[in-house]
Amino acid sequence: MKKIIRILVISLIVVAFIGTIAFLYQKSKPVPKIYSTQSPEIKDIAKKTVATGSVVPRKEIEIKPQGVSGIIEKIYVEAGNIVKKGDAIAKIKIIPDMINLNAAESRVEKASANYDNVKIRYDRDKALFEKKVISESDFLRVQVEYRNADIELQSAKDNLEIIKKGVSKKSATATNTIIRSTIQGMILDIPVKEGYSVIQSNTFNAGTTVAIVADMGEMIFQGKVDETEVDKIELGMILDLTIGAIEDTKFKAKLEYISPKGTVENGAIQFEIKASVKLKNDFFIRSGYSANAEIVLDKREKVLAINEMLLEFRNDSTFVEVETDKKQVFEEKYVKTGISDGINIEIIEGLDIKDKIKGRLQSDLDKVKEEKKKKDQKKNSKKNKKS
Repeated sequence: MKKIIRILVISLIVVAFIGTIAFLYQKSKPVPKIYSTQSPEIKDIAKKTVATGSVVPRKEIEIKPQGVSGIIEKIYVEAGNIVKKGDAIAKIKIIPDMINLNAAESRVEKASANYDNVKIRYDRDKALFEKKVISESDFLRVQVEYRNADIELQSAKDNLEIIKKGVSKKSATATNTIIRSTIQGMILDIPVKEGYSVIQSNTFNAGTTVAIVADMGEMIFQGKVDETEVDKIELGMILDLTIGAIEDTKFKAKLEYISPKGTVENGAIQFEIKASVKLKNDFFIRSGYSANAEIVLDKREKVLAINEMLLEFRNDSTFVEVETDKKQVFEEKYVKTGISDGINIEIIEGLDIKDKIKGRLQSDLDKVKEEKKKKDQKKNSKKNKKS
């Protein structure tokens, strides 16, 4: 009995030893690498460039005081209001220049003294003319002097009123103390407040901006294009416009201006472009929204294409690894490529649509899929919590 038990124990030890050796042998064997494969597809490929910029109104006007300087006494509108041409925006209280004021007062005094002197002569000659003492020609001469003196006095008084108040009694409706809109549109900004000092626009000074008015019904895209791509675009091209503040919506824009002169930005030459934006009724586009414009530089329709990641580059040549008749056995092939959209690239020659091209390791793809699945689950759980 003891002999049988001993034999069984020895047998178990031998079996365990052999099993361990076999397990370690299998463990030490290299795991075969399995690669994914992809076949070429028939696709449309478009080579694009992206111009960054912003959307602004085509007509944006700075409203400035004309003919008067002073202090903002009253503001009638605020940013966001719609105004018509001629609508009042603000009122200016004039602070007269003392030199001009003194000169105007002196002119009134002189004109008044001259008027009083001529009036005495006029009243005297009128009485004499009525008594037939002086001739009609003498009286008419005095009458003309009297009228000129009266006109000069009124002109001096009007000038004094304009210097003091910016308006005369004679032209009360044509005052320039009221700042009015010169176009129809929306008030974008009012950079002044009541009590601010403002300067009139003249030859030597641009003047103080009282308001900025723009026609929001006509918007344009202003952006920059690199010098390497500016020769590939032309007027009339249609751009796909993506506005940062408006998600999941694209607008069409027509290229209408390419600057003839470039500017240096961050060491690169950039050329300004402008494109008219086709607006949509459901969206209000604010001035200054950042935007990106996609411009199609070249396009191929229904061509053989593969993912650009499948290519191998060596000595200015392009290669891919194609599966042979034996599974997971690949051979290198030279291919001639065409345009690329950054993801897919055109294959001009070297491949057939039935070819299977070596891709990434299957294990790596499985990991990517697993990570994506986990991210999707997290997103779904967050959405469910919010709801």
